[in-house]
Amino acid sequence: MANLTLVIDDELLQRARQEALRSKTSVNALVRDFLRQYVDARSRRLAALERFEAVASGSESFSLEPWTRESLHERG
Repeated sequence: MANLTLVIDDELLQRARQEALRSKTSVNALVRDFLRQYVDARSRRLAALERFEAVASGSESFSLEPWTRESLHERG
């Protein structure tokens, strides 16, 4: 594992220490878990966007004008 030095506000660090104590863990573990969740969520969002773009690029549907609430509910 690599070491990382962070510069954070003293009050934030104190609150993080208190939360870590309540959770029976360490600030290091909290930061590590947060970063893991952040990176995983971002990766999932990017993968979903890529899948959406792949589907959209294969679609022949398009709209010449912007949609309005009324136009979406029109009965033809």
